[in-house]
Amino acid sequence: MKIKVLRRTDNELKLEIEGEGHSLLNLLQKALLEDDNIAMAGYDVPHPLFDRGILYVQTKDKQNPEDILKEAVKKVQALNKDFDKSFKKASKAYKEQ
Repeated sequence: MKIKVLRRTDNELKLEIEGEGHSLLNLLQKALLEDDNIAMAGYDVPHPLFDRGILYVQTKDKQNPEDILKEAVKKVQALNKDFDKSFKKASKAYKEQ
């Protein structure tokens, strides 16, 4: 996965993320929007034939958008761990039936 910074200001961050589309970008957008420091978060997949997406983050009161994005990534990682744990438990219960 390659990430290219397209725009960076005190409270804005726009990234091009190669190799990613709706799956990851939608998850990141949702995690970002749960943060009260976010003014706006969105993403775009410009064309289905191009294997890349654009993530846009705008924070309130000049909060550091990189820090906010890192926190969103941590939330997504925690969600993945919770899912993995729950899935293994459900799979084990199913096999024991």
